[in-house]
Amino acid sequence: MNRLLRLPYKMKTYRAILIDWDDTLGDWTNAAYMSQQELYEEHHLDEWFPSFEAWFAPYHAHNNELWERYGRGEITKAFLKRDRFLYPMLHQLGLSVAPEPLCRLADTMTEEFLTKTNSHFRLLPDAAEVVKTLAQHYPLTIVSNGFHEVQYYKLEHSGLQSCFQHVLISDEVGINKPQAGIFLEALKRNGVNADEAVMIGDSYNSDIQGARAAGIDQIWVRAKGIESDADERATYEVEHLRDVLKLLVDPT
Repeated sequence: MNRLLRLPYKMKTYRAILIDWDDTLGDWTNAAYMSQQELYEEHHLDEWFPSFEAWFAPYHAHNNELWERYGRGEITKAFLKRDRFLYPMLHQLGLSVAPEPLCRLADTMTEEFLTKTNSHFRLLPDAAEVVKTLAQHYPLTIVSNGFHEVQYYKLEHSGLQSCFQHVLISDEVGINKPQAGIFLEALKRNGVNADEAVMIGDSYNSDIQGARAAGIDQIWVRAKGIESDADERATYEVEHLRDVLKLLVDPT
């Protein structure tokens, strides 16, 4: 159900908007997929994996698991960056201990991956219009778990940098989503209370649960076809990013 269509009350008035970046404003999924295809070809991974999908499927599943652990503060950024490439290769080769050449390959691939995702960076449809419109009415703050060495590049090349008054990147703040601390820091920088802000994001685990833990309302951009458990709810749910404007700019 799209809760945007069934608001039982007048929309609250907010004084600050917090926004996730990857897969909320920027098309990270496509950039990552295209970058992985290039890495598969350039590093001749077909010598170990019979097809690109045979490489990408275990990489993708393990990468998602690592990001969840990173969000909970269980692993470091350095471990995530290496292990997401190293683990699928070890598993495919049947190795329990990584030889040094394989570690070097994983490190090389992760650095090339970050550079490649920058080259494939694109905003999602409606992102520019939504951000520019919201910026006319609210102070905007990015709250992202992405690595600072790529997030700032994407922001600078998006044409939207001037729209944001604050940018909080987890590896700079030292606190990851969904931990409440990074959201509380965003409130502090905006000089507002939790009930005066709302968080917009696509990830239930990182954006919605994290904002709720900090006492902040949430707008879950849950694209059509994205399944969720019965108990996964947000203050508001929309299927398209552009629908956020109907909530925050023209709630009639």
